[in-house]
Amino acid sequence: MQQEKIWLSSPHMGGTEEKYVREAFETNWIAPLGPNVDGFEKDLCRYVGVKSTAAVVSGTAAIHLGLRLLGVEAGDEVICQSMTFVATANAIKYQGAIPTFMDSEAITWNLDPDLLHDHLSRRKAQGKRVAAVIPVHLYGMPAQMNEIRKICEEFEVPILEDAAEALGSFYNGKACGSLGDMAALSFNGNKIITTSGGGALLSNDEEKIKKARYLSTQARQAEVHFEHTEVGYNYRMSNISAGIGRGQMEVLSNRVLKKRAIHTFYTKELEAFRSIRFLKEPEGSLSNRWLSAFIIEKPTKKWNPEAIRLALDKENIESRPLWKPMHLQPVYKNAEYIGRGVSDSLFANGLCLPSDTKIDKGSLERIITIIKGI
Repeated sequence: MQQEKIWLSSPHMGGTEEKYVREAFETNWIAPLGPNVDGFEKDLCRYVGVKSTAAVVSGTAAIHLGLRLLGVEAGDEVICQSMTFVATANAIKYQGAIPTFMDSEAITWNLDPDLLHDHLSRRKAQGKRVAAVIPVHLYGMPAQMNEIRKICEEFEVPILEDAAEALGSFYNGKACGSLGDMAALSFNGNKIITTSGGGALLSNDEEKIKKARYLSTQARQAEVHFEHTEVGYNYRMSNISAGIGRGQMEVLSNRVLKKRAIHTFYTKELEAFRSIRFLKEPEGSLSNRWLSAFIIEKPTKKWNPEAIRLALDKENIESRPLWKPMHLQPVYKNAEYIGRGVSDSLFANGLCLPSDTKIDKGSLERIITIIKGI
């Protein structure tokens, strides 16, 4: 008999979500917008420490809106971290812009500041404009934002922070999502909190968020009839989804603690075992440990991430390779890439272990036993 499935990271309801959803039903606030949307946006502002937030249908929509509001136009160059989920890059293409993919550094697995400085220096010498930079906080680990911000300020390039995986992470005491000119969050079902699907665009520039809300409701003018002077999108979050989000915000701190406890268990049990190395927190960084990820520094034909993944899968346990970098994706085979091979190595030698906040100690011990038994 097959044992119960252990998921990588599945939705975890806290219990109060139903209250907010029931209120939406009882007051007939089912359609987009309503008290839950307003409340969820305020909850996010308080937690992240920004002035304004627009709740939208996905993290991808948030990145797309952010690019547009930062002035990115068709044909513009946008620097994008190569080691990321494809949504980061796709949003650039939605805007008709051109992604230049950039490698990670080995400390946080995020955007390499040295490569960024070199490239922006080269573009300045060429008299070419870079419209935006998108660093990603991979698996909840904050990027080297002090260095990235300093470089972007020097070359006057705005930062759109992809914090989709990093709600609950902090960098030098500031929440991820508050570290760029604008930031995107995701509330997909596998994230640390979920609205079943959804995202948010955050900024201290209240006028930009006001414009984001306008664009995300089909850019409808304030007229009795339907009046439109520019192209908009159907991107606004529904009042039902936002109700789930309000309940989830009440358990966010506990979810971070559980994710971090899972990571601590894995590192204690595995880090000294056969060249396994987990991603460590640099000084000043606190990761939500959305997924516990490691690399094998000395893989062999029988001892490698895929061998571990297959062994776990055989026992009904979900694990997953690290993100396949964008410069290795067929859809972006013709895009420019600037790198040193770090993200290629991470993808080849890395694995994400189950980090579901519903997981119990027995399941964690089962995972460890399987890995050590290979």
